[in-house]
Amino acid sequence: MRHVHGRARRAGAALAAVLTWAGLLAGAAGCTADGTTPIDSVFGKAPAPEDVIRVTPDDGSKEVRPDRPLRVHVPDGRLESVKVVKSQDAQESPVPGRISADGLTWQPAEDRLALAAEYTVDAVAVDGEGRRSARHTTFTTHVPEERFVGYVTPENRAVVGTGMIVSVEFNREITRRAAVERAIQVSAEPAVEVRPHWFGSGRLDFRPEHYWKPGTRVTVALRLRDVEGAPGVYGLQYKTFSFTVGRSQVSLVDAAEHTMQVRRDGEVLATVPITAGAPKTTTYNGKMVVMEMLDVTRMNGATVGFRKSNGKSEYDIPDVPHAMRLTDSGTFLHGNYWAPDAFGRVNVSHGCVGLRDVKGGGSDTPAGWFFDRSLVGDVVEVVHSKDKTVAPDNGLGGWNMGWKEWKAGSAVK
Repeated sequence: MRHVHGRARRAGAALAAVLTWAGLLAGAAGCTADGTTPIDSVFGKAPAPEDVIRVTPDDGSKEVRPDRPLRVHVPDGRLESVKVVKSQDAQESPVPGRISADGLTWQPAEDRLALAAEYTVDAVAVDGEGRRSARHTTFTTHVPEERFVGYVTPENRAVVGTGMIVSVEFNREITRRAAVERAIQVSAEPAVEVRPHWFGSGRLDFRPEHYWKPGTRVTVALRLRDVEGAPGVYGLQYKTFSFTVGRSQVSLVDAAEHTMQVRRDGEVLATVPITAGAPKTTTYNGKMVVMEMLDVTRMNGATVGFRKSNGKSEYDIPDVPHAMRLTDSGTFLHGNYWAPDAFGRVNVSHGCVGLRDVKGGGSDTPAGWFFDRSLVGDVVEVVHSKDKTVAPDNGLGGWNMGWKEWKAGSAVK
């Protein structure tokens, strides 16, 4: 299963004993099992997310002018929640706004958008027939001519897992990479060597040789203002921010054994039955990092190329619970309530890792338990899947690259 983008986080308390669930449910990001009831017959014909929840500016829009209106609207039914976050100068901040009395529209408190910012919209709504749906969109605003900015992961003051990689994505092509690389410093306390690696001309990642030590404070200094990143194109930002590394949690998914072993600070917390990718839609092997955490999200196979011969989506699930993104290409680890006979037994998903859950998401299910004890930046490693190793630039997959090769990706020689 492959799905699309965004950011969130959740921390939880440690569990002392080894827990094992003998659950029975399968799936992944809308990944249906062979022989189960077709999704359409369970949900009816679910409307497309853009028909239920309409967001302006459009998803994926770039160079949006600051006077464009930001609106979230449903033609019928009601909006349950709307969360809008602005990322600017390597810092995230909520965008205040309100839902109208009739529940149909959300609009921000201020009409003008910020320049050189990325906006993320997460909305949940119920349509006129009572069907719950979720939509996640992003857009970026206009950057003044001849300027470039870097969008940084993670955000300021975050508490993250030990596998977090500092990733800077630029809004323009960088041709003078050495100059830009020198203008970004990533340091740690306690001190550890941190090295950069370029992925193409638009992304620069930083990591140490091994996972961060718990308790490490990492500082990122962007000194891009007036640095020439390409002929006649100069940086805009001059900003310092930091984040803290929390406890260590690394989870090992064995696709052949249909289990996930969760380790916290080296001790086994639980062994959980899972389902991974089916033989024709296998799950990537390798180390993946939790990039975002969503209480509920919609997953539609058509958005990532899973279509039937008639062109319709292979799956469309409007309320996937406890969803944690692992790759840019759409691999998730998430809760599943619609395929009851696969956990610990067989792999049936479209490439994701599925944990047993209930409709709406339960706190006492394996998926709810794991979600409540996870952080953005935690590591999930998949082994024994009949697929290739995830690419280092697919999400925060840089841990799959050896240290020598990683260091060779620097533009500063």
